[in-house]
Amino acid sequence: MAVVVPHDDDETWWFHQQFGHIEDHVVRMIHKYFQDDLHHIVGNLHPISLLDQLRSRNIPDVEKYKSLEHDRRTFARTLLQDIYKGGREAVIALWVSLHALRRSHDSCGLKAVLEELIYKGNTLVEQIVLDKYGHQLTPELKDIQEHHKNHLKEKTEKLLENKPPGCDQQEERFPFYTRYVNLILVPTDHFRKCSENELIKTGEKHEKYLKKTQNELQHISPNKMFRWCHKSTLVPHVVMVSGVPGVGKTTLMQKFVYDWVNEELYQRFSFVFFFKFRELNRLNELSLETMILHQYPYLREQLGKILQDPEKLLFIFDGLDESNHNMDFTPSHLCSNPKQPEHCGQIVVSLVRKSLLNGCSVLMTSRPTKLASIDCDIFQRIVEIIGFLPEQRKMYFENFFPNLELADKAFNYVKENDTLYTFCYLPSYCWIICIVLSKSFQTTSSGQPASLLPKTVTQLFVIFVANILSNHSLHKRDAKKILQSIGWMAEHGVMNHMVVFDEGDLDCFHVDNQSKLLSSFLMESEDPDNYSFLHLTVQEFLSAMVHYIDYSPEKLQKSLEKAKSYPDGRGEIFLRFLCGLSDGSTRSILKEYLGTQAAQSSIHVITWMNTFILEEQSGSNDKKHLLRTFYYLFETRNKALVLESMKSHTEVDLSHVHMSALDCTVLAFILETCTNIKELVLTGCHLDDEGLNRLAPALHNLQILSLGENDLPDTSCTQLASGIRDNPSLQTLDLRNNKLSGPHFSDLMDALSSPACRIEELNLRCNDLPGTSCTQLASVIRNNPSLKKLDLFANHLSGPHFSDLMDALSSPACKIEELNLSHNDLSDASCTQLASGIRNNPSLKKLDLSMNHLSGPRFSDLMDALSSPACNIEYLNLGCNKLPEMSCTQLASGIRNNPSLKKLDLSYNYLSGPHFSDLMDALSSPACMIEELNLKYNDLSDTPCSQLAIGIRNNPFLKKLDLSDNHLSGPHFSDLMDALSSPACKIEELNLGNNDLPDTSCTQLASGIRNKPTLKKLVLAINHLSGSHFSDLMDALSSPACKIEELNLSHNDLSDTSCTHLASGIRNNPSLKILDLSFNRLSGPHISDLMDALSSPACRIEDLCVNCDALSTEEKEELQKLETCKPNLKISYTDFF
Repeated sequence: MAVVVPHDDDETWWFHQQFGHIEDHVVRMIHKYFQDDLHHIVGNLHPISLLDQLRSRNIPDVEKYKSLEHDRRTFARTLLQDIYKGGREAVIALWVSLHALRRSHDSCGLKAVLEELIYKGNTLVEQIVLDKYGHQLTPELKDIQEHHKNHLKEKTEKLLENKPPGCDQQEERFPFYTRYVNLILVPTDHFRKCSENELIKTGEKHEKYLKKTQNELQHISPNKMFRWCHKSTLVPHVVMVSGVPGVGKTTLMQKFVYDWVNEELYQRFSFVFFFKFRELNRLNELSLETMILHQYPYLREQLGKILQDPEKLLFIFDGLDESNHNMDFTPSHLCSNPKQPEHCGQIVVSLVRKSLLNGCSVLMTSRPTKLASIDCDIFQRIVEIIGFLPEQRKMYFENFFPNLELADKAFNYVKENDTLYTFCYLPSYCWIICIVLSKSFQTTSSGQPASLLPKTVTQLFVIFVANILSNHSLHKRDAKKILQSIGWMAEHGVMNHMVVFDEGDLDCFHVDNQSKLLSSFLMESEDPDNYSFLHLTVQEFLSAMVHYIDYSPEKLQKSLEKAKSYPDGRGEIFLRFLCGLSDGSTRSILKEYLGTQAAQSSIHVITWMNTFILEEQSGSNDKKHLLRTFYYLFETRNKALVLESMKSHTEVDLSHVHMSALDCTVLAFILETCTNIKELVLTGCHLDDEGLNRLAPALHNLQILSLGENDLPDTSCTQLASGIRDNPSLQTLDLRNNKLSGPHFSDLMDALSSPACRIEELNLRCNDLPGTSCTQLASVIRNNPSLKKLDLFANHLSGPHFSDLMDALSSPACKIEELNLSHNDLSDASCTQLASGIRNNPSLKKLDLSMNHLSGPRFSDLMDALSSPACNIEYLNLGCNKLPEMSCTQLASGIRNNPSLKKLDLSYNYLSGPHFSDLMDALSSPACMIEELNLKYNDLSDTPCSQLAIGIRNNPFLKKLDLSDNHLSGPHFSDLMDALSSPACKIEELNLGNNDLPDTSCTQLASGIRNKPTLKKLVLAINHLSGSHFSDLMDALSSPACKIEELNLSHNDLSDTSCTHLASGIRNNPSLKILDLSFNRLSGPHISDLMDALSSPACRIEDLCVNCDALSTEEKEELQKLETCKPNLKISYTDFF
């Protein structure tokens, strides 16, 4: 069997050579070791690419797998089983195929596996054997290991599930396999100080992961924690697991220990020591040995021997963020003796830093907020738990509910509620939802639900707490007292980043720890006297609720201001709950437990909300501030409040704010409520199909909708269509920079063609639209008489279907006034079709055909159409079309007979040559009404100046002429300047930048501008005007007839001696408003002349640009003084470097 083929690169040949020398049983061992990885990799590679590789390596019958192409999991499972059965050659062929695909398929998992295989080499087999069978131990150590494993098994074999709140029954314990659902872990190394709440931020990140293909995600399962790390290129010994509260860090650690005990992973570790930081908080100075024996006293006799082989040990520390110890992870203050008493935190850091038991491994967990404040480089692998993907969410519901029908009912209810579903990536959140829904789906004797079904997060927690209280026989007054005391403790914790409380905290807030109700909200850890709330969000809810139980205007106002001010977003969910509880119907279910002044609390919060919104309206440019406002309003469900708060908003601009699907749900609520909002800007917001689907029903009142730069796929067209089909108000739709090309594009076009659609402007630039899209676009143009402006810039519309678009353009119903077809690969063959489109369309005023390839024999067809009586085009852009000078004759025919044409852009072509005179003759014809002409970058020499002079002299309509980036310097330049000074010439703006003009040109320029009162703007940048003749130009500038308002002299090698001449020109020209002197070297003794002129009362300059690094400190100070003395003068500075 030929495993390598001629097209394999050298690395693949080498890889095969190395693999080929491995014995059969080792090949099978390696294959089984990577089995989970292979299922993930093969399931996410393109099946056809892999099958082609296998076929080329003579693997038989690969065609039979094509039928499984659309079921990737089955495809991977079936193929890998058959490969394994196929024996050594088949297994090697698979691995060589995967190696060959490593570059064409950007798979993190594939790269990591190949690296591990290559770098570990022969030692990989030793590691596999060691992880399976472990080290040889003495009989004494083997006995104590068995004792230790039995102890840990008792601690970890059951998954503890909190009792249903308010019930008297004990916590339930379930075998791991019946309740545990795999969590998704991904590599990460980003822990910056964040301005957002960590649960919200992780939720957004989770959505981002969901948008990625599985191929782009590298899953880090527990059995990979201490395997080869692709990022650090080593086998890690210190690993950090990050995750927000409730995402399952502790459960994952329990599962890790449980699997080690059952010999399912990492038997390389002879002993595993599992510690929780919240339990270590009670320990101060002690040795490592004492710390171990405190937890595992039965190890006393053998502990010395156990610690002699550090490489056989694993220490697990859970909950770094809960530690009260000073954890300085810098190399200072380390210890090395396991018998020497030290501070507990110092012992942990020393284990991590390898000064203590060098060679041992450490596994640690923490919240992201804690990791933002420490040096994470000490961890050789960092993974983040992102929680449940959709399939894991469903599995959790199925495990929780006793029957599948109820599980489906509950899951479908949550899935249809965007607000509730978004946070279901958190296992603990799933538990709360399931608890609430299990009660809600029960029916009373009358057949009614036992409790309300939640619609918002606030309502979810209101029902959650209400269910707890309804299950208690405690007197309402006593229950209220408990809620008040734990509420104030909860708020203290939220504001101070505390999630673990001790007896001192309970005493401080007068919490009765004997109350049965307390255990429904607080959990006591295994180490007595340590408490935490069921979940951080429960803590946040109770901290908000206490203000409706025990209202104090001062306390509430202080809490509102503090929560708003925290830069890390810790108060965000607290604020959302406060706003949600302001709604009377939401909190009514708890009214018996709330204070008599709950309504006052509500008014206070609503007043604060209005103030918060006014701050946003009064000039805050923070768009996230606006989105936060929407969340507060959404939680209230108070439409009257929303209307009142948003009545002055006609536009919502959230451009470049990352919009999650939940953000879109909240925004949709605002749009549906506030019909006064007419413009929505969501440019660059990372929207996807799901977000659009939630927004679509709320788009029916908008007049302007901007969704550009979102990389929206063609499937988004279906949602867009539903949003705009029945919206007669929509006038502008911006969809630039997306990826709308595809089969669903027709849905959008059908909607835009519907009779109800009144769209006037449609922007589809940069959407990869192929030529076949022209047929669908034609339908819109033909059936939508409202459409005035169509931007199709940077697509690929060239081809046989382009004629469909042009036929539609010429139809009587088409009223398009502006059409942009720039950058569409249009060849000269398209000119015939373009001609048919513009010849019969009297509405078309502006046509952009720049950046195409229109040069050729059919270009004349386009020019003939331009000169037809029905053509009313006013602006034509033919820039960057490689038009040769022979095109001038055809251009001349087009402009001579078109009195409508006002603006013509011919920049970036090759028009210099003998036929250029034809174009200038046409420009000077009586019928030519061109007002703006752009001839930039046309390789024009000084010879065409004579021809340009003819065009300028005899065209009284020409107002703007751009001749920059040519080579006009020479003896004929004077002809151009003479024409400029003629009475018939009415030019107002002239650009002569970058024309190699020497200082001798200044005399000719002077003659042109001295008696030209119409000239208002003159650009002379990037020339060489410095010299003795520069004074002639400045003299002309100071003549009474000169009315120039803007002069650009940047990049002209002007020295300080030029300042005297500049001063003369400035002082005597009251019209000059803008002067650009940047990128010159004006510093020197004569710059004072310029300063004096600038400070004179006759000088009216408002904008001055100079070089900062070319001026001395004293000169800069003088300019600053000048700016202070003349408040109308604004000075801007540029740098050479």
